[in-house]
Amino acid sequence: MASVSLREIYKKYPGGVVAVSDCNIEIKDKEFIILVGPSGCGKSTTLRMIAGLEEITEGELYIGDRLVNDIAPKDRDIAMVFQNYALYPHMTVFENMAFGLKLRKVPKDEIARKVEEAARILDISHLLDRKPKALSGGQRQRVALGRAIVREPQVFLLDEPLSNLDAKLRAQMRTEISKLHKKLGTTFIYVTHDQTEAMTMGDRIVVMKDGYIQQIDSPTNLYQNPVNQFVAGFIGSPQMNFIDAILRKVDGKYLVEFGSEDTKTTRGKKFTVEVPEAKADAEVLEPLVDQEIVMGVRPECLHDEADIIASATTGVIEAEVEVTEMMGAETYLYINCEGINLTARVSPRSTARPQDHIQIAIDPNRMHIFDKETEKSLIN
Repeated sequence: MASVSLREIYKKYPGGVVAVSDCNIEIKDKEFIILVGPSGCGKSTTLRMIAGLEEITEGELYIGDRLVNDIAPKDRDIAMVFQNYALYPHMTVFENMAFGLKLRKVPKDEIARKVEEAARILDISHLLDRKPKALSGGQRQRVALGRAIVREPQVFLLDEPLSNLDAKLRAQMRTEISKLHKKLGTTFIYVTHDQTEAMTMGDRIVVMKDGYIQQIDSPTNLYQNPVNQFVAGFIGSPQMNFIDAILRKVDGKYLVEFGSEDTKTTRGKKFTVEVPEAKADAEVLEPLVDQEIVMGVRPECLHDEADIIASATTGVIEAEVEVTEMMGAETYLYINCEGINLTARVSPRSTARPQDHIQIAIDPNRMHIFDKETEKSLIN
Protein backbone atom coordinates (compact mmCIF):
# COMPACT_ATOMS: atom_id res chain seq x y z
CA MET A 1 0.00 0.00 0.00
CA ALA A 2 1.15 3.59 -0.47
CA SER A 3 0.75 7.21 0.32
CA VAL A 4 0.48 9.72 -2.53
CA SER A 5 2.06 13.16 -2.45
CA LEU A 6 1.33 15.99 -4.90
CA ARG A 7 3.77 18.86 -4.47
CA GLU A 8 3.19 22.19 -6.23
CA ILE A 9 1.71 20.51 -9.29
CA TYR A 10 0.64 22.51 -12.34
CA LYS A 11 -0.99 21.42 -15.58
CA LYS A 12 -0.68 23.90 -18.43
CA TYR A 13 -1.94 23.31 -21.96
CA PRO A 14 -0.71 25.01 -25.15
CA GLY A 15 -2.26 28.46 -25.58
CA GLY A 16 -1.81 29.42 -21.94
CA VAL A 17 -4.71 27.37 -20.52
CA VAL A 18 -3.91 26.40 -16.91
CA ALA A 19 -6.07 23.46 -15.79
CA VAL A 20 -4.49 22.87 -12.37
CA SER A 21 -2.51 25.41 -10.30
CA ASP A 22 -0.28 24.90 -7.27
CA CYS A 23 -1.86 21.59 -6.25
CA ASN A 24 -0.54 20.32 -2.90
CA ILE A 25 -2.16 17.21 -1.43
CA GLU A 26 -0.71 14.69 1.02
CA ILE A 27 -2.76 11.47 0.82
CA LYS A 28 -2.11 9.01 3.63
CA ASP A 29 -1.70 5.26 3.13
CA LYS A 30 -5.13 3.50 3.08
CA GLU A 31 -6.98 6.84 3.03
CA PHE A 32 -10.19 7.34 1.02
CA ILE A 33 -9.85 10.86 -0.39
CA ILE A 34 -12.33 12.53 -2.71
CA LEU A 35 -11.71 15.30 -5.23
CA VAL A 36 -14.92 17.27 -5.73
CA GLY A 37 -15.95 20.39 -7.58
CA PRO A 38 -17.99 21.65 -10.55
CA SER A 39 -17.22 20.69 -14.16
CA GLY A 40 -13.94 22.16 -15.36
CA CYS A 41 -12.43 22.61 -11.89
CA GLY A 42 -9.43 20.36 -12.64
CA LYS A 43 -10.32 17.32 -10.53
CA SER A 44 -10.22 14.74 -13.36
CA THR A 45 -7.03 16.31 -14.76
CA THR A 46 -5.43 15.91 -11.33
CA LEU A 47 -6.49 12.25 -11.21
CA ARG A 48 -5.15 11.65 -14.72
CA MET A 49 -1.80 13.17 -13.73
CA ILE A 50 -1.61 10.73 -10.80
CA ALA A 51 -2.42 7.91 -13.25
CA GLY A 52 0.21 9.10 -15.72
CA LEU A 53 -2.39 9.71 -18.45
CA GLU A 54 -1.62 13.45 -18.39
CA GLU A 55 1.87 14.87 -18.24
CA ILE A 56 2.74 17.05 -15.24
CA THR A 57 3.89 20.50 -16.39
CA GLU A 58 5.47 21.50 -13.07
CA GLY A 59 5.82 19.95 -9.63
CA GLU A 60 6.54 16.52 -8.19
CA LEU A 61 4.33 13.47 -7.74
CA TYR A 62 5.32 10.73 -5.31
CA ILE A 63 3.64 7.35 -4.87
CA GLY A 64 5.12 5.99 -1.66
CA ASP A 65 8.73 7.19 -1.62
CA ARG A 66 9.08 7.02 -5.40
CA LEU A 67 9.06 10.08 -7.67
CA VAL A 68 6.84 8.97 -10.57
CA ASN A 69 6.71 12.04 -12.87
CA ASP A 70 8.53 10.20 -15.65
CA ILE A 71 7.33 6.66 -14.89
CA ALA A 72 4.87 5.06 -17.36
CA PRO A 73 1.29 4.44 -16.13
CA LYS A 74 1.73 0.64 -16.22
CA ASP A 75 4.72 0.87 -13.85
CA ARG A 76 3.09 3.13 -11.25
CA ASP A 77 1.27 0.27 -9.48
CA ILE A 78 -2.08 2.00 -9.72
CA ALA A 79 -5.45 0.86 -11.12
CA MET A 80 -8.05 3.20 -12.59
CA VAL A 81 -11.81 2.75 -12.80
CA PHE A 82 -13.39 4.93 -15.50
CA GLN A 83 -16.81 6.55 -15.76
CA ASN A 84 -17.72 4.54 -18.90
CA TYR A 85 -16.41 1.21 -17.47
CA ALA A 86 -14.09 0.66 -20.52
CA LEU A 87 -14.88 -3.07 -20.81
CA TYR A 88 -13.99 -5.10 -23.90
CA PRO A 89 -17.35 -6.05 -25.50
CA HIS A 90 -16.07 -9.26 -27.15
CA MET A 91 -14.68 -10.69 -23.89
CA THR A 92 -16.54 -12.40 -21.05
CA VAL A 93 -16.53 -10.92 -17.56
CA PHE A 94 -13.80 -13.39 -16.55
CA GLU A 95 -11.65 -12.43 -19.55
CA ASN A 96 -12.16 -8.70 -18.91
CA MET A 97 -11.07 -9.09 -15.29
CA ALA A 98 -8.13 -11.34 -16.21
CA PHE A 99 -6.84 -9.25 -19.12
CA GLY A 100 -4.36 -7.09 -17.18
CA LEU A 101 -2.94 -10.13 -15.41
CA LYS A 102 -2.50 -12.00 -18.72
CA LEU A 103 -0.48 -9.07 -20.09
CA ARG A 104 1.76 -9.38 -17.05
CA LYS A 105 2.28 -13.12 -17.79
CA VAL A 106 0.75 -14.15 -14.45
CA PRO A 107 0.30 -17.96 -14.26
CA LYS A 108 -3.18 -19.22 -15.25
CA ASP A 109 -4.05 -20.79 -11.91
CA GLU A 110 -3.14 -17.56 -10.08
CA ILE A 111 -5.27 -15.54 -12.53
CA ALA A 112 -8.24 -17.85 -11.89
CA ARG A 113 -7.78 -17.56 -8.12
CA LYS A 114 -7.55 -13.75 -8.16
CA VAL A 115 -10.53 -13.31 -10.52
CA GLU A 116 -12.73 -15.69 -8.52
CA GLU A 117 -11.77 -13.98 -5.25
CA ALA A 118 -12.57 -10.50 -6.67
CA ALA A 119 -15.85 -11.81 -8.13
CA ARG A 120 -16.81 -13.22 -4.72
CA ILE A 121 -16.05 -9.89 -2.99
CA LEU A 122 -18.19 -8.04 -5.55
CA ASP A 123 -20.95 -10.68 -5.72
CA ILE A 124 -20.54 -11.22 -9.48
CA SER A 125 -19.37 -14.89 -9.47
CA HIS A 126 -22.54 -15.89 -11.37
CA LEU A 127 -21.72 -13.42 -14.18
CA LEU A 128 -18.22 -14.59 -15.09
CA ASP A 129 -19.34 -16.26 -18.36
CA ARG A 130 -21.44 -13.33 -19.59
CA LYS A 131 -20.39 -10.58 -21.95
CA PRO A 132 -20.75 -6.88 -20.99
CA LYS A 133 -23.81 -6.30 -23.23
CA ALA A 134 -25.75 -8.85 -21.13
CA LEU A 135 -25.05 -6.87 -17.92
CA SER A 136 -26.84 -3.98 -16.24
CA GLY A 137 -25.02 -0.70 -15.54
CA GLY A 138 -24.42 -1.66 -11.91
CA GLN A 139 -23.04 -5.07 -12.89
CA ARG A 140 -20.69 -3.50 -15.45
CA GLN A 141 -19.45 -1.12 -12.78
CA ARG A 142 -18.68 -4.08 -10.51
CA VAL A 143 -16.77 -5.79 -13.31
CA ALA A 144 -14.72 -2.62 -13.86
CA LEU A 145 -13.98 -2.55 -10.11
CA GLY A 146 -13.12 -6.26 -10.20
CA ARG A 147 -10.65 -5.73 -13.02
CA ALA A 148 -8.89 -3.13 -10.82
CA ILE A 149 -8.99 -5.33 -7.68
CA VAL A 150 -7.30 -8.38 -9.25
CA ARG A 151 -4.20 -6.32 -9.95
CA GLU A 152 -3.80 -5.62 -6.21
CA PRO A 153 -2.51 -2.09 -6.87
CA GLN A 154 -1.08 0.25 -4.25
CA VAL A 155 -3.56 2.98 -5.25
CA PHE A 156 -7.09 2.88 -6.71
CA LEU A 157 -8.14 5.84 -8.88
CA LEU A 158 -11.87 6.19 -9.56
CA ASP A 159 -13.09 8.81 -12.05
CA GLU A 160 -16.83 9.52 -11.52
CA PRO A 161 -17.55 5.76 -11.49
CA LEU A 162 -21.22 6.09 -10.50
CA SER A 163 -22.38 8.95 -12.73
CA ASN A 164 -23.96 6.62 -15.33
CA LEU A 165 -26.13 4.79 -12.79
CA ASP A 166 -29.67 5.63 -11.68
CA ALA A 167 -30.22 7.25 -8.27
CA LYS A 168 -31.13 4.07 -6.35
CA LEU A 169 -28.23 2.07 -7.76
CA ARG A 170 -25.86 4.97 -7.16
CA ALA A 171 -26.79 5.03 -3.46
CA GLN A 172 -26.29 1.24 -3.26
CA MET A 173 -22.92 1.36 -5.03
CA ARG A 174 -21.72 4.17 -2.72
CA THR A 175 -22.12 1.77 0.18
CA GLU A 176 -20.49 -1.07 -1.77
CA ILE A 177 -17.42 1.00 -2.65
CA SER A 178 -17.04 2.19 0.97
CA LYS A 179 -17.21 -1.45 2.16
CA LEU A 180 -14.73 -2.44 -0.54
CA HIS A 181 -12.26 0.20 0.64
CA LYS A 182 -12.41 -1.11 4.20
CA LYS A 183 -12.04 -4.71 3.00
CA LEU A 184 -9.06 -4.05 0.72
CA GLY A 185 -7.26 -1.54 2.95
CA THR A 186 -5.90 0.29 -0.10
CA THR A 187 -5.51 4.01 -0.85
CA PHE A 188 -8.57 5.24 -2.81
CA ILE A 189 -8.58 8.53 -4.76
CA TYR A 190 -12.06 9.24 -6.05
CA VAL A 191 -13.30 12.03 -8.34
CA THR A 192 -16.91 13.19 -8.39
CA HIS A 193 -18.99 16.33 -8.98
CA ASP A 194 -21.68 14.96 -6.65
CA GLN A 195 -21.20 16.43 -3.19
CA THR A 196 -23.51 13.79 -1.66
CA GLU A 197 -21.05 11.10 -2.80
CA ALA A 198 -18.20 13.13 -1.38
CA MET A 199 -19.86 13.68 2.00
CA THR A 200 -20.91 10.06 2.49
CA MET A 201 -17.77 8.25 1.28
CA GLY A 202 -14.60 10.23 1.89
CA ASP A 203 -12.28 10.30 4.92
CA ARG A 204 -11.23 13.71 3.60
CA ILE A 205 -12.51 15.85 0.75
CA VAL A 206 -10.54 18.13 -1.57
CA VAL A 207 -12.81 20.91 -2.88
CA MET A 208 -11.58 22.42 -6.15
CA LYS A 209 -12.60 25.44 -8.22
CA ASP A 210 -11.00 26.83 -11.40
CA GLY A 211 -7.93 24.61 -11.00
CA TYR A 212 -7.22 25.68 -7.41
CA ILE A 213 -7.76 23.75 -4.19
CA GLN A 214 -10.19 25.67 -1.98
CA GLN A 215 -10.15 23.46 1.12
CA ILE A 216 -9.03 19.98 2.20
CA ASP A 217 -10.87 18.70 5.25
CA SER A 218 -13.14 16.05 6.77
CA PRO A 219 -16.79 16.08 5.60
CA THR A 220 -17.94 17.41 8.99
CA ASN A 221 -15.43 20.27 9.05
CA LEU A 222 -16.20 21.26 5.46
CA TYR A 223 -19.88 21.45 6.34
CA GLN A 224 -19.50 23.30 9.62
CA ASN A 225 -16.38 25.40 8.96
CA PRO A 226 -16.13 26.29 5.26
CA VAL A 227 -13.19 28.59 4.46
CA ASN A 228 -15.14 30.63 1.91
CA GLN A 229 -18.50 31.20 0.31
CA PHE A 230 -17.83 28.80 -2.58
CA VAL A 231 -17.15 25.83 -0.28
CA ALA A 232 -20.14 26.76 1.90
CA GLY A 233 -22.43 26.84 -1.13
CA PHE A 234 -21.02 23.74 -2.81
CA ILE A 235 -21.12 21.42 0.21
CA GLY A 236 -24.62 20.69 1.48
CA SER A 237 -27.91 19.99 -0.26
CA PRO A 238 -30.03 22.08 -0.54
CA GLN A 239 -27.21 24.62 -0.54
CA MET A 240 -26.60 27.25 2.12
CA ASN A 241 -28.72 30.42 1.95
CA PHE A 242 -26.72 33.60 1.39
CA ILE A 243 -28.18 36.93 2.49
CA ASP A 244 -26.64 40.30 1.61
CA ALA A 245 -26.68 42.27 4.84
CA ILE A 246 -25.06 45.06 6.85
CA LEU A 247 -23.26 44.57 10.15
CA ARG A 248 -24.42 46.95 12.88
CA LYS A 249 -23.33 47.51 16.47
CA VAL A 250 -25.96 48.51 19.01
CA ASP A 251 -25.35 48.70 22.78
CA GLY A 252 -22.12 46.75 22.38
CA LYS A 253 -23.82 43.92 20.48
CA TYR A 254 -23.22 43.00 16.84
CA LEU A 255 -26.33 42.68 14.67
CA VAL A 256 -26.74 41.45 11.11
CA GLU A 257 -29.37 43.62 9.41
CA PHE A 258 -31.13 42.83 6.13
CA GLY A 259 -34.41 43.36 4.31
CA SER A 260 -35.79 46.40 2.53
CA GLU A 261 -37.11 49.74 3.60
CA ASP A 262 -39.34 51.92 1.48
CA THR A 263 -39.29 55.39 3.03
CA LYS A 264 -42.19 56.69 0.89
CA THR A 265 -44.66 54.01 1.99
CA THR A 266 -45.05 51.69 4.95
CA ARG A 267 -44.00 48.73 2.84
CA GLY A 268 -40.70 47.00 3.35
CA LYS A 269 -39.24 45.64 6.54
CA LYS A 270 -35.82 45.31 8.07
CA PHE A 271 -34.87 42.26 10.10
CA THR A 272 -31.95 41.71 12.45
CA VAL A 273 -30.13 38.67 13.77
CA GLU A 274 -27.93 39.19 16.81
CA VAL A 275 -24.48 37.59 16.55
CA PRO A 276 -24.21 35.30 19.61
CA GLU A 277 -21.53 36.19 22.12
CA ALA A 278 -19.66 32.94 21.40
CA LYS A 279 -19.32 33.96 17.73
CA ALA A 280 -18.82 37.71 18.24
CA ASP A 281 -15.07 38.02 17.66
CA ALA A 282 -14.55 41.78 18.07
CA GLU A 283 -11.18 41.68 16.30
CA VAL A 284 -12.86 40.29 13.17
CA LEU A 285 -16.19 42.14 13.34
CA GLU A 286 -15.27 45.63 14.58
CA PRO A 287 -13.68 46.79 11.28
CA LEU A 288 -16.85 45.66 9.45
CA VAL A 289 -19.40 47.67 11.46
CA ASP A 290 -21.78 49.51 9.07
CA GLN A 291 -20.18 47.61 6.15
CA GLU A 292 -21.80 45.16 3.75
CA ILE A 293 -21.31 41.48 4.59
CA VAL A 294 -22.92 38.19 3.55
CA MET A 295 -24.73 36.06 6.13
CA GLY A 296 -24.91 32.35 5.43
CA VAL A 297 -27.49 30.07 7.02
CA ARG A 298 -28.21 26.45 6.15
CA PRO A 299 -31.78 25.37 5.30
CA GLU A 300 -32.09 23.23 8.44
CA CYS A 301 -31.37 26.32 10.56
CA LEU A 302 -34.60 28.04 9.42
CA HIS A 303 -37.48 26.94 11.65
CA ASP A 304 -41.25 27.34 11.20
CA GLU A 305 -42.32 25.59 14.44
CA ALA A 306 -44.48 27.87 16.63
CA ASP A 307 -42.69 27.00 19.89
CA ILE A 308 -39.23 27.84 18.45
CA ILE A 309 -40.53 31.13 17.01
CA ALA A 310 -42.20 32.05 20.35
CA SER A 311 -39.01 31.45 22.33
CA ALA A 312 -36.67 33.19 19.84
CA THR A 313 -35.20 36.48 21.09
CA THR A 314 -33.66 37.38 17.71
CA GLY A 315 -33.77 36.40 14.06
CA VAL A 316 -37.53 36.02 13.53
CA ILE A 317 -38.41 37.03 9.97
CA GLU A 318 -41.58 37.19 7.88
CA ALA A 319 -41.77 35.55 4.48
CA GLU A 320 -44.11 34.33 1.77
CA VAL A 321 -44.06 30.64 0.83
CA GLU A 322 -43.59 30.26 -2.94
CA VAL A 323 -43.13 26.49 -3.37
CA THR A 324 -43.23 23.48 -1.05
CA GLU A 325 -41.53 20.15 -1.77
CA MET A 326 -42.64 17.15 0.26
CA MET A 327 -39.62 14.84 0.53
CA GLY A 328 -41.16 12.25 2.86
CA ALA A 329 -38.89 12.57 5.90
CA GLU A 330 -38.73 16.37 5.52
CA THR A 331 -40.25 19.26 3.62
CA TYR A 332 -38.43 22.00 1.72
CA LEU A 333 -40.02 25.45 1.81
CA TYR A 334 -38.89 27.90 -0.86
CA ILE A 335 -39.72 31.28 0.64
CA ASN A 336 -39.30 34.96 -0.19
CA CYS A 337 -38.36 37.47 2.49
CA GLU A 338 -38.28 41.06 1.23
CA GLY A 339 -37.04 39.96 -2.20
CA ILE A 340 -34.52 37.49 -0.75
CA ASN A 341 -35.06 33.88 -1.84
CA LEU A 342 -34.44 31.35 0.93
CA THR A 343 -34.81 27.59 1.36
CA ALA A 344 -35.94 26.09 4.67
CA ARG A 345 -35.73 22.40 5.52
CA VAL A 346 -38.57 21.77 7.98
CA SER A 347 -40.58 18.95 9.52
CA PRO A 348 -42.87 16.94 7.21
CA ARG A 349 -45.66 17.95 9.60
CA SER A 350 -45.31 21.59 8.55
CA THR A 351 -48.64 23.08 7.48
CA ALA A 352 -47.11 25.84 5.33
CA ARG A 353 -48.48 26.02 1.78
CA PRO A 354 -47.76 28.23 -1.26
CA GLN A 355 -48.91 31.87 -0.86
CA ASP A 356 -48.95 31.53 2.94
CA HIS A 357 -47.35 34.38 4.90
CA ILE A 358 -45.37 32.78 7.69
CA GLN A 359 -42.81 33.54 10.35
CA ILE A 360 -39.42 31.85 10.30
CA ALA A 361 -36.84 31.76 13.09
CA ILE A 362 -33.17 31.83 12.04
CA ASP A 363 -30.89 29.94 14.44
CA PRO A 364 -28.22 32.58 15.27
CA ASN A 365 -25.88 29.96 16.74
CA ARG A 366 -25.51 28.35 13.31
CA MET A 367 -24.99 31.50 11.22
CA HIS A 368 -21.92 32.11 9.07
CA ILE A 369 -20.55 35.51 8.07
CA PHE A 370 -18.54 36.06 4.89
CA ASP A 371 -16.54 39.02 3.63
CA LYS A 372 -18.54 40.69 0.84
CA GLU A 373 -15.45 41.38 -1.31
CA THR A 374 -13.15 38.39 -0.79
CA GLU A 375 -15.93 35.87 0.03
CA LYS A 376 -13.69 34.51 2.79
CA SER A 377 -15.33 33.10 5.88
CA LEU A 378 -15.15 35.42 8.89
CA ILE A 379 -17.41 33.68 11.39
CA ASN A 380 -18.47 29.98 11.36
